[in-house]
Amino acid sequence: MRGLTIIVAGRDTARLRSALGMAAAQAALGGPARLFLDGSAVALLRAPIAEADDADYRAAGLPTLGELVDTGLALGARIILCQSGLALAGLTAAMLDPRFETGGMTSILATLGDDRLVTL
Repeated sequence: MRGLTIIVAGRDTARLRSALGMAAAQAALGGPARLFLDGSAVALLRAPIAEADDADYRAAGLPTLGELVDTGLALGARIILCQSGLALAGLTAAMLDPRFETGGMTSILATLGDDRLVTL
């Protein structure tokens, strides 16, 4: 199965939720999946990982944003954070979940291979 690389651009939790859902589905189907949070999107994964709508999702029987992250990672999806985005958010890799990787757009594109590329 071809891999899936998803680039999340911007601080929009709805886009991040969609990206996490796609990555988790791809991984559950046995395909490689990686999520690259570019620029300001990195701040969405600042601890604790949560969003204002988490209570609504939980009330509807759906996972919170943090639970989606955990599910995606447990299924084997990779989450890669933009190094420039870390600096922009005033974060270091040591301040974040150790399961996250860091990288840049150049490395993402250089290792794309035959992955399908989606940008949200």
